[in-house]
Amino acid sequence: MASTSQTQKGRDGVRSMLSVAIKVTSVAKLACHGIPPAQAAFGIAGDLLTMIRDSITNQQDFADLVQACTKVCKILDGGLKGRRLGDLSPSVLEAIGELTTTLAGIKSEIVKLDNRNAASKTFHANSDKDKIARWNGDLDRICQIFDLELQINNTILLTDVHRHLRAGPEDAIGQGQSTQASVPVGEVLPPPPRACFGRDKLIEEIIGLAENLEPVALIGAGGIGKTSIALAVLHHDRVKDRFGDNRRFIRCDRFPASYLHFLARISQVIGAGVENPEDLTPLRPSLSSREMILFFDNAESILDPQGKDSREIYAVVEELSCFKNICLGITSRIATVPPHCKRPVLPTLSADSACEIFYAINTNGGQSDVIGELVRQLDFHALSITLLATTAAHNGWDHNRLAKEWDARRVQVLRTHHNESLAATIELSLDSPTFRQLIPSSKSHRVAALPTFRKLIPSPILRKIPPSARELLEVVAFFPQGIDEKHLDWLFPTTTNREDIFDKFCILSLTHRNNGFITMLAPIRDYLCPLNPESSSLLCATKDRYFTRLSVHLDPDEPGFQEAEWIKSEDVNVEHLLNVFTSIEPNTHDVWKACCHFMDHLYWHKPRNTLLGSKIEDLPDGHRSKAKCLFDLSALFGEVGNDTEKKRLLIHTLTLEKENGDDDRVALILKFLCDVNRRLGLYKEGIQQAEEALEIRKRRRDTINQARCLKDLAWLLLDNDQLDDAENAASRAVDLIPEKGQEFLLCQSHHILGRIYLDKGEKEKALDQYETSLRIASRFNWQNLLFWIHYSMAELFSSEGEFGNANTHIQQAKSHAVDNTYLQGRAMELQARLWFQQRRLEDARSEGLAAPEIFERVGAAKDAGRCRELLQEIEQAIERQSIPEKSDFSGEFSRHNAAPDPC
Repeated sequence: MASTSQTQKGRDGVRSMLSVAIKVTSVAKLACHGIPPAQAAFGIAGDLLTMIRDSITNQQDFADLVQACTKVCKILDGGLKGRRLGDLSPSVLEAIGELTTTLAGIKSEIVKLDNRNAASKTFHANSDKDKIARWNGDLDRICQIFDLELQINNTILLTDVHRHLRAGPEDAIGQGQSTQASVPVGEVLPPPPRACFGRDKLIEEIIGLAENLEPVALIGAGGIGKTSIALAVLHHDRVKDRFGDNRRFIRCDRFPASYLHFLARISQVIGAGVENPEDLTPLRPSLSSREMILFFDNAESILDPQGKDSREIYAVVEELSCFKNICLGITSRIATVPPHCKRPVLPTLSADSACEIFYAINTNGGQSDVIGELVRQLDFHALSITLLATTAAHNGWDHNRLAKEWDARRVQVLRTHHNESLAATIELSLDSPTFRQLIPSSKSHRVAALPTFRKLIPSPILRKIPPSARELLEVVAFFPQGIDEKHLDWLFPTTTNREDIFDKFCILSLTHRNNGFITMLAPIRDYLCPLNPESSSLLCATKDRYFTRLSVHLDPDEPGFQEAEWIKSEDVNVEHLLNVFTSIEPNTHDVWKACCHFMDHLYWHKPRNTLLGSKIEDLPDGHRSKAKCLFDLSALFGEVGNDTEKKRLLIHTLTLEKENGDDDRVALILKFLCDVNRRLGLYKEGIQQAEEALEIRKRRRDTINQARCLKDLAWLLLDNDQLDDAENAASRAVDLIPEKGQEFLLCQSHHILGRIYLDKGEKEKALDQYETSLRIASRFNWQNLLFWIHYSMAELFSSEGEFGNANTHIQQAKSHAVDNTYLQGRAMELQARLWFQQRRLEDARSEGLAAPEIFERVGAAKDAGRCRELLQEIEQAIERQSIPEKSDFSGEFSRHNAAPDPC
């Protein structure tokens, strides 16, 4: 326990700290006389600290609060000293407002607590320390905000040049002061870039336009290299020869975006000698006196349509673009430039040029594929590559260490020791008048829009904040493909003026359009992507809409099936969404249910492997969603031709369902194992599984599913040359199926009976079964089944030498395979065999050449191999110009290469 002297010493220390803090706030308040909102904040802070010093007994409990209060006052004092209210951006004014509100709230609560404890002037340790800790946290967050805002390169506060120019044109007007007292920005041409990799062709194009005195505008995202290209043009020998000393370069972000400042800067740069011009009239003689190339760099700061004097400034720029003796150049992030300006395409760098930038800055470690992959992930964005290389050089990282840091920290790696942060260039766009105009003006919206508040405010509070423009950008940033422009209505139904907002995002070069999607360059996407997706209420709402859209039942023979083809263009987005939220919410049933729906969509509309597979298999076996997810994943593997993996997953699923004691699911999985074992040629194993499933259905007195099991058993027995047993199984299936309500199963069963009779040599019985099956399938227009019936009938007539009838049925089969690539390949293969039998060898080769490529494209390696063997036979026959007298086509093809069960 502390001694009395130690306690007194602690009190004296806090009291001394309070006195210092009160003095800091008093000095800061005097220094910020030109900024009333800041003075108000400092005044409240001083009152608060004085109250603690003069009326609170247990002052040491407030030590952290005093330190936090002192820190935020010092940060503001250092950032605001010598500035005026007009120097501050709206974002800083909003942040000062938040500080004032926070301090006033703390002061109010201390007054209440002080009154409550008037007798002792002491707060209760247990009940009040939590409040004190919360106040400390609030002030710490505000410290972080101001710290970040002041670090980002002039995003919030204007630059030292701006401060120096406070005695410039606006102040000089009415005071008789000369603007020549300030340093004229743009008179001294900046040096050329050390290197401008991969831009030679573009630079040549711009030089050609300059030589013809045509206006040119370079439009693109921040950091893509516009300024470097402009300076490379200005320092090129041909431009020097043409314009000599009349090459001018004005950084438009280095002076206030007002009409009078702009005119004064032009006057200074061209040497007109006109002080404080009120319009372009007195400058026209100088502007028209000689040929000149004049570049406005970062012109978005003056051309922003929402800027205070934007209309007047735009009119001046447009007039300058019409001077016949001036080549006007513009670099800008926004597309609002005069219509006469040529706008050459500003592409991202090539892979080689992007790597050259990196190696020119970071010479350690030589060349590596690691760097090639890193610059690709950065979308070959020049500034990001420069920052990445600089960071690696400053820290002495080798390539592997750099890749490791990039994987772990992404955007934070793009911040050098000298604060050349990618955040600076992005936040400049977010601080533009056009962007700020998109953000709702209510207080809750303003909080959501502040650059750092989204990371600092707890997510429950964020869920109450309506979407802001920045939140929309976060959603775009989250999805790898961006967002489909056609789907803005269902993605953001509560956002008004959706199209206009996204148009403005593109105008600001924060986004761009690519193949129907609104997307971002990778560095911008990484910077704006929410660190915690659950904290973004708009992203969570978007997730729910995707989940709802995935949940529709898919059946190719029911209406609405074709509408689900949207997954073909958005599969990467949906996969990423599921990948993220299955990690965040691994125990939430809805997200795994959506995962199953997604695989169902892929199965029907875009069969491919999915990165979700490893996540599904890593789920604990006791997870309620694992069995269903494994089952749907197995179907997807089967659809891409990987039957071995399909079988492995089905066996795992079977084990889980047996443990669950669900006989229906066990029997269903056994059915699919029958099919995959048939495809793999493991007929005996498949027969055992079919019989096991049949026993389960008999035990449950499930007649319809007994018929299904018998049908599966018949296929396996047929392929295993047990023709009598196969006929018995198929006939029993037909006897169990009612004529109404189960027409599809009945159609399948007649079809397999036809194949059995064909292999037994009973051609009339086979044809009778096929025709029965065909009548049923035609009535319901079942495309898949119609294909296989015509396919089988073509085989039958071909084996009988009736090539005309065989060809008719092949053409019919093709007409039912229009939407199924695999079936198209099977029809081509059968056609090639038919031409081969008729000795039409060139036709056979032509038809057979396309089939293996189709099978490879869908992952059917076994079918592709069989086609190549057929092609080899055809080529050998062409060489001999003869074929064997007898072909074993019908027997080999109808049995072991027969169609899968078309269900």
